[in-house]
Amino acid sequence: MKKNLINLPADYQLKTIHIALTDSTLLPVSVIGSGKPVMLLHAYGMDAREFLPFIFPLLGKYAFYLPHLRGFGVAKDIKLTQFDFVRQYADDINIVIKQICLARNIESLPVAAISMGAQVMWAYFERYGSAKVSRYMNIDQSPAIHNQSDWQGGLFGSRQQEVFDIFHEVIDRTLPYADMESFTHLPFALKRRATDVERLFSLLSVNRTRSKAFIQVMTYKNDPKLALYDHSIWHHKMRCLQAYLTLPYDFRGALERVTIPVVNLIGGRSKLYDAKWQKKITQMLPNATEVVLPRSGHAIPMDEPVGFYKVLKGFLQD
Repeated sequence: MKKNLINLPADYQLKTIHIALTDSTLLPVSVIGSGKPVMLLHAYGMDAREFLPFIFPLLGKYAFYLPHLRGFGVAKDIKLTQFDFVRQYADDINIVIKQICLARNIESLPVAAISMGAQVMWAYFERYGSAKVSRYMNIDQSPAIHNQSDWQGGLFGSRQQEVFDIFHEVIDRTLPYADMESFTHLPFALKRRATDVERLFSLLSVNRTRSKAFIQVMTYKNDPKLALYDHSIWHHKMRCLQAYLTLPYDFRGALERVTIPVVNLIGGRSKLYDAKWQKKITQMLPNATEVVLPRSGHAIPMDEPVGFYKVLKGFLQD
């Protein structure tokens, strides 16, 4: 019988709980630590467990709840039942927050969310208010995705149409294969194009040279590797991207009702959401402060891991 070399203390043992949603789906939530409960929401394409390096030093003070949104991470096999995935995620998170509060006998808990996870929280606040959230940290995310006459702070800023056209092209090429679950069976040229566009998105998300180098190394696949690549969430990512391009996501109307303390964490060189427009979000919120990490792009934990940890720690101690 194989034994672990080290028996980890209880605080450092990661476990998974499952929370029943309104459609009886069991959503996996990774839980680690002891103390006050905190919820962290992950980004598009991210596994919730990628937060672990940043929260290990805090596990003695806080119990972190890390939901895996449908189609990603441990929940990669759980399908969406609505095209409007952001609102479906918001409905799911409403149940998760209620269940955590009930289980821990608390009225509310702090929430930090990044990118798509933060978009989900804007939708959550619009639909359910902020009574169950004691404080919120918004990590580099605008409440409005599409540029409009009164808002040029949407996704990719001034390059929005250029990048959206690239996304539309890839989606149009993949539509004939919408019923094909296996990425391996797609035409090779389409697989190359799809993975190249994914890499483009990842590279636009970072600013630091080391982050770009890491992405290049981790995402490039030569022809033999790509031929056998089993991209298990490709279909889900395309579906989410299609909704982003199609639906008029704009939750600015909910901001004035988010009266809880908010920390607006901004990547000073974010290519996804212009820092100038993100600062306007701080002004629109009734009780917000902002922190700008001047050398960071959109993916703040990757570009500025130490800075991100310090801001998260400070947010939780307030």
